[in-house]
Amino acid sequence: MPDVMAYIDGSEFTPAACDYAAWASQRLNKPLSFVHVLEPQRYPSEADLSGNVWLRSRDSLLQELASVEERRNRQALEQGRLILHVARERAMAAGIRAPEVRQREGDLVERLHELENEIELLVIGARGERHAAQTSAVGSQLERVVRSMHRLILVTPMEFNAPESVLFAFDGSATMRQAVTTLAASALFQGLPIHLVMIGGASDEHWAQLDAACDELAVAGFTVYTAIRAGEVEAALHRYQAEQHIDLLVMGAYGHSRFRQLLVGSSTARMLRTTRTPLLVLR
Repeated sequence: MPDVMAYIDGSEFTPAACDYAAWASQRLNKPLSFVHVLEPQRYPSEADLSGNVWLRSRDSLLQELASVEERRNRQALEQGRLILHVARERAMAAGIRAPEVRQREGDLVERLHELENEIELLVIGARGERHAAQTSAVGSQLERVVRSMHRLILVTPMEFNAPESVLFAFDGSATMRQAVTTLAASALFQGLPIHLVMIGGASDEHWAQLDAACDELAVAGFTVYTAIRAGEVEAALHRYQAEQHIDLLVMGAYGHSRFRQLLVGSSTARMLRTTRTPLLVLR
């Protein structure tokens, strides 16, 4: 059965990612698992010093260097196990029963793809270990994950706040209409008010698209608010979010018109960089 999976790396964003994953697991009534990936570019799995011609006459030094690399890799593995252990304890303290932990080695995106059939919702921090101290940076790994994974992805900020309202950036596309159907059938946001917001002109066509989406969510039991705002998508969404005190943003990974530009290419980094609340990316 697909479950809620949180990728954790020990950065400052890891505690909040754990908490949002536990929150989602409870709301969806799905098992929770944590995964930590040991990436070879950061922690080489083995030392290959054969190309160092100038060291070949120093066998003892070569052996010492190889031993250092081995210890470094072993320490990285132990660090990953500790990160997973602490995450598991944190989730259990939040009420999760027996969360699973997994440790993998290799490329992050490749390892997540191997697990994709087991994932319903992937939770990941907005910035990773190498970017945690740079509040204006977005982890390059996160961009790769968002572009390549075909699952719901919840990108989390540094602090956890249980969501009490949702802003759904709706553009009227077929993809977003399907996303409305997905959300209507999901328990993730049950009981939370949803704001359907379209950025553009207040035409009859746009209102009709919003009304149809609103009706579908209302039939599923949601309290729904609709709005059309003018301006640049990113600024207009953040402005509406601040006005209404909304603490979770939902967007499609791909849509049409200006929405499509938000989560493709460099605009992905811009949107993820400026949000201070969790962002659920729909595929």
